[in-house]
Formats: sequence, structure tokens, C-alpha cells
Amino acid sequence: MRFYNTMSNKIEEFETIEKGKVKMYVCGPTVYNYIHLGNARPIIVFDTLARYFKYRGYDVTYIQNFTDVDDKIIKRANEEGISVKEVTEKYIKGFFEDIEPLNISDDIVRPKVTENMPEIIEIIKKLIDEGFAYEKDGNVFFEVKKFEEYGNLSNQKIDELEIGARVDIMEEKNNPLDFALWKRKKEGEPYWDSPWGQGRPGWHIECSAMAKKYLGDTFDIHGGGQDLVFPHHENEIAQSRCAYHGNFANYWLHNGFIQVNGDKMSKSLGNFFLLREILGKFPGNVVRLFILGTHYRKPINFSMDNMEDSRKTLKNIVTSMNNFSEIIEKFSGKGSHEGEVSDNTGNNSTNEFKEKVNELDKKFMEAMDEDMNTPQALAVIFDQIKETKKFSVNISNGEEAEALNYSYNSLRKKLEEVLGIMLFMEDENKNFKNNDKLTGNLIELLIKLRADARKEKNFKLSDEIRDNLKELGIEIQDNKDGVHNTTVNIIIDTAMSPRFNAFMRSIQEKFGINVINSRTVGIETALLLQEKLDSGEIIVLAGDRTPSEHTQRAVLLPFLGGDIALPYLSLIHI
Repeated sequence: MRFYNTMSNKIEEFETIEKGKVKMYVCGPTVYNYIHLGNARPIIVFDTLARYFKYRGYDVTYIQNFTDVDDKIIKRANEEGISVKEVTEKYIKGFFEDIEPLNISDDIVRPKVTENMPEIIEIIKKLIDEGFAYEKDGNVFFEVKKFEEYGNLSNQKIDELEIGARVDIMEEKNNPLDFALWKRKKEGEPYWDSPWGQGRPGWHIECSAMAKKYLGDTFDIHGGGQDLVFPHHENEIAQSRCAYHGNFANYWLHNGFIQVNGDKMSKSLGNFFLLREILGKFPGNVVRLFILGTHYRKPINFSMDNMEDSRKTLKNIVTSMNNFSEIIEKFSGKGSHEGEVSDNTGNNSTNEFKEKVNELDKKFMEAMDEDMNTPQALAVIFDQIKETKKFSVNISNGEEAEALNYSYNSLRKKLEEVLGIMLFMEDENKNFKNNDKLTGNLIELLIKLRADARKEKNFKLSDEIRDNLKELGIEIQDNKDGVHNTTVNIIIDTAMSPRFNAFMRSIQEKFGINVINSRTVGIETALLLQEKLDSGEIIVLAGDRTPSEHTQRAVLLPFLGGDIALPYLSLIHI
């Protein structure tokens, strides 16, 4: 197993401190508002990592804190005219409401800052005793220049650091880079007694104290969002290593941002979506699939279209799994011949299929072992569904059904236990499947009625039916021969082809063309494209021809019995 360690800026072999045990700390939310989709990403990412460790047989201790005293919380309390405790209780309750649909494991330990004040005061006292912190007028500061390794995590040198927006400038400091460990009491703020007077802790010291309390001087993994690398995690390292002289965390893992139109999703930019807003439109499983469809270190571009793609992909997965379940149930208790119990010896085809499943299980683990590559792991799952579909077509006895069940259980374990994508296989989805079929039949009936109306030259009724179908998301086009409802999907890098895009826009509505930006096509849409093909839609990969003298910049693909050279740039994003 290997992970990208932010501290070393490279992928490293993962070795636990204690054999068979993983200790992990991930920074949790500051509870002054409902969490947004960007907050949800580390929650899903590190829950998946913990799940995978358990899948591989590790005993996992996972700590994710609540920051329930902070400047932002105090500000929100003043705005709402309620106490700090009322604010934090409100948003902690909201947090659990929001993550419930995401299928987050319930064995995560979630300490609160306010419940760990003695531990916080203890580490501050130790830092003062060791000469790494100083007190001035009831405030206590960490002296950054006393820690020579400061900046190693964020790849910055102390002398070159600029004072950023999150560096708190106070006159009492010896140096502007020094940061607060304890803040003296201010009017109207919550406070605790300490050796330096009444006050409250700084943000950074809280995580150091709680990590120490629950995981010890040194633990395996510290995780969080990319935005926490500096100053928060940098400061945690400085505090903890100076107080207890251990390594603090051996591996530092950070997830990338969620972007909207190329900008980081954040409250400060005003472009964020509350998780509960998204969950009002999409099930938690869809959100989870959307997050895991991109490698955790890479940015994700959020859009409603991308969420819809994830919804369709999940629907395909669930439909396939339901079909497998029905076939297994049909042949339950039957052997090679009806009524005969299988001896489980298996024939060549079933044995080969089981071996293929075992190989796919291995590929799944290889993907997850390589820095938790969930997109590649999902690709393996899609391949397994495809292979299982092929095998399921000709099942005629219980022995073959047992082999199908073998793959079904393998898929379910990977999807539910590891990726946390729950498959509601029972009545709910069967009803959904039946309703989906009924909806399709009704749409076909409406299209037929419209065609009849056009034949009778009842254009008013024809237009009404067309408009009603459009409201349902069904667009139909008419040609001289009648209704044309076959969609042509053209995949192209829209950033590279402005002239082609303009031409497509001019004919798009008339001919039922759907342009798909190749930069948005990922592994998670593979099943969606297959569904389009299965339903009779056309998939076109648009790309210029490449002259024979430039084949080194091309990819050779089979086409009409031969090979055709397509430019590398046309395919790189697909």
C-alpha cells in the first residue's frame, strides 16, 4: 500500500506504527454554519480510506474533531442573538443530519474542543516550559523561529514567509509569524480558567491536544483538505513536535478542492453549495459517487450536469445488481439440472468466471493500494459488472447461478463496504425499476398520439403534446418523414474546437445533437455512454485526421477493418 505524503512530496510505502492497526486524525468542521460540498469531500474521502483499511483487515482508530469555540462561532452567536453553545449545538445537529445520507461510518470518534480544555492547557504549559512559547498580558504565543523545521510541510522557509490573511497580527507578539496558543478573555466571549488568566484556546493547539489524547505522541495518518496545509497543519506539527518530541504524524494526506467554474468552492468566495441543498436534489449515494469519481488529490469541477451523470451511473449500477439478484433468486437451490443440488465442483465456464472475478478483486485492491485511486477502482467495478452481465445471459442452472452470486457478493462488498455506496436492492428499487418502465411506456404512448395528431393535421394538439414532453425533459424533432428522436452524442474537446462548436450550435436543435465536452468525460460516465448506445443513441468521437508523417503525435484506432490515426490531443481527456 502506497500514499502520497505531503511532507515528502512523493508516494511512499505505507507502514503502520503498530502491526495491523491504523491510527488516523482528520480535521473536522468549525461548527458555525451548515457544511458545504467542499466540507463534505474530506468527510467522504477519509471515511472511504478508513473503510478500505478495515477491508484489508486493519483495526482502525479514526478521530475527527468538532471545533466548537472559535472567532467565527462567536460572531455567528452575536448575529443570531443566541449563545455560543446554542450555535454549536444547532450546527453539530445539522452536521449529523447532513452526513447521514452519505453513509459515513458510525465508529468515528468525534471529540469537541470544549471537552478537552485540560489537555489543551497541559500542552501549552509544556511548550512554555520547553522554551517554545511565551506569555504576554494573558495571551500565549508559539515562537515560530524556535522551531527550525517550520515550513517543511508547506515547502516554505521561515525567512521567506509572507504574512497572509490568516496570520493574526497582534502588538503583543515578538514576531508577526508567531501564532496564538491562548487568547485572553474579551467581553461577551466564552472563557476558561488557566495559569495565564481567563481566556480560550487558539485554533491550532486544539487539534494537537486532541490528537495527543486519543492517538499518542505519534500516529500513522493526519488528513484534511488542501487548504489546511498552511498555516493550520504546519502549526500543529510545530506545537506537537516541540512539546512531545515525537514525529506527530508519519503520513500527511490532503484532498483537493471542489471547483465551480475554475474557482475553489468556499464560503469566502460566495460560490459554495450547502450539502443539504445538494442532498435536496440528489441522493447521498450519488454525492458519494460523484466525489469518489475523481482522485482525492485532484480538483473536482462541480456542476449539476456532472451530478446528473453520477445519478445515471448509479442507476445503471443498481439496475444491473437488481438483475443479477433476480437471476440468482430464480435458480436458488437448483444444481446442474433442475432439482439437483450442486456439488460445487464447477464446470470450465463457471470456474473461469470465478477466476476472472478473483482477478478483478485483485485489480481493485491494486487501484486502492496505489494512493487510494478510487476512479480506477470504479473502473474495475464497471468492468466486473460488464463481465457479469455477459456471464448472466446464458445461466441455466444453479451451479452457474452460484458463480453469478460469487461475483454479486464481490461487487456488493466493494461498493458498499469499501466505497460506502449503498445498493438499495429491495422493494424501493424494484418499485423504481417498475415505475421507470411505466414512465417509458407512457412516453412512447404520448409520442404515438402526437404522430396520429399530426397525420390528422391537428397541429394544436400535436404542439401541446410536444410541449408537455419537453417539460418532462423529452425533446423530439420532426422531419419530413415524421418524428426523429434518435440523439447523436458528439464527444469533443470544446476548448480546442471553436469553429466546430459554432457549427454544432447552428444544427444542434434541428437535428437532435448533444455535444459532450471530452474534458468532463471520466470513468464514472462509462456506463452512461453504454446506456446511450443500448437505447439506440449514437456516440461520435470528433477529431481531425492526422497526416501520415505525424503519426508519432497520434493514436491508432481500429476503424472499418483498418487503423485510423487520430490526434493525441483529441483523446487525452477521454
